[in-house]
Amino acid sequence: MRSMETAAYDAIVLAGGGARRLGGADKPALSVGGRTLLDRVLAACQDAARTIVVGPRRPTARPVHWTREHPQGGGPLAALDAGLQQSTAPTLLVLSADLPFLDRNTTTALRHTLTETTADAALLTDDNGRDQPLVAAYRAESLRRELALLATEHGTLASLPLRLLTHELTLHRLPAATAAAFDCDTWEDLATARARIREHGNVLDEWLTAAKQELGIELDVDTAALLDLARDAAHGVARPAAPLTTFLVGYAAAQAGGGPEAVAQAARKAAALAARWAEEDGDQ
Repeated sequence: MRSMETAAYDAIVLAGGGARRLGGADKPALSVGGRTLLDRVLAACQDAARTIVVGPRRPTARPVHWTREHPQGGGPLAALDAGLQQSTAPTLLVLSADLPFLDRNTTTALRHTLTETTADAALLTDDNGRDQPLVAAYRAESLRRELALLATEHGTLASLPLRLLTHELTLHRLPAATAAAFDCDTWEDLATARARIREHGNVLDEWLTAAKQELGIELDVDTAALLDLARDAAHGVARPAAPLTTFLVGYAAAQAGGGPEAVAQAARKAAALAARWAEEDGDQ
């Protein structure tokens, strides 16, 4: 059986709906931490072979394929069917566009779990144990079959409740280890999400992720090492040395070809220099 890291998959993101509890606001375009909810979800599935967004076209941080449900406003099952018509992959990641804390670790875990089981779908459950069928990985064949059966039984998929989707599917449930299943249905939810990313334990990672997304950078670095370097430069040399030194480290790493090891090597050199500088200052 193929590893989920190498298996091709498509992502279907449902970005329609009336957002009635938000007064009809364009929910996927609302921002949390300077990024739209839709872009935050797209970042969690950026290695998909094809990403299909079902809903009105909007600016996005990366290219996607757009489609609409028939009829427009026909609900999640009609939207899912429209997305399926644009997909050929055997595995599908199905996501709603209002998940501010979804990350690639979660989407990878869903796909890996599906590969390692015989289930039709692997989905998250929220903090209350409720199934989240729009934070899930599906076998495309099973999903097509179930939607066809529902369409035959009811004469249409339009306006059918989402809960019907998984009644006949075999499911593997994953309890959400983080807030990945948290969705923004109300203004209170949005305010909670915006406050959460500014908490002391989250704000730095959230900011770095947003900055890398904005700058088009895909690079994992040792944040702790860079922070230690900034601290040493600030204390051992002068406070303005901290941002300037970290800038120079980034520049030197780029000159050396980029990558985490180039950053780490430049940071080690600068940290050693800062240590020598501080040692001399202490000898005076």
